[in-house]
Amino acid sequence: AHVIATQQQDLVAEVARITAGAGARVVFDPIGGPQFVPLTEAMARGGILLEYGALSSEPTPFPLFNVLGKSLTLKGYLYSEIVSDDAALARAKAFIVDGLDKGVLVPLIAKVFTFAQIQDAHRYLESNEQIGKVVVTV
Repeated sequence: AHVIATQQQDLVAEVARITAGAGARVVFDPIGGPQFVPLTEAMARGGILLEYGALSSEPTPFPLFNVLGKSLTLKGYLYSEIVSDDAALARAKAFIVDGLDKGVLVPLIAKVFTFAQIQDAHRYLESNEQIGKVVVTV
C-alpha cells in the first residue's frame, strides 16, 4: 500500500507517518548493510525483523540500543528451514497450491522468454528491471 523511496525520503519519518507513530511491527529485509539501523529505528516496540538476505556488499552494523530499547526480535531466515523439514515443506506446498487454486495467490509474470532466448532471459535478470517472475518456456 505504501512505497518509500529511501534515496529521496527519510525511512524512519515515513514509517512513523504511515503508522501514525506506532512503527512497523514486522520487517522483512533481504539486503542488510547500513540500512539495517534505520529499519530498526522505524520499528515498533516488540517488533520482529526477519533478515533473509545479504544483498548489500557493505557491513551490517548491529543496532544494540534499538534492539534493547524496543525489545526487538531479529531472526535470520534461510529457505532450507522449510525445504529440509518434510512436514514444513508439505505445509508450504499445500498453502501455495491451495492459494493458487483459489486465486488468492496470483503470480506476477514480468516477462516470458522461449528456451531459444535463454541468454536474453539471463541478461534481463541481471538488469534487475523485472518486477515479478521471469518465465522460460521449454
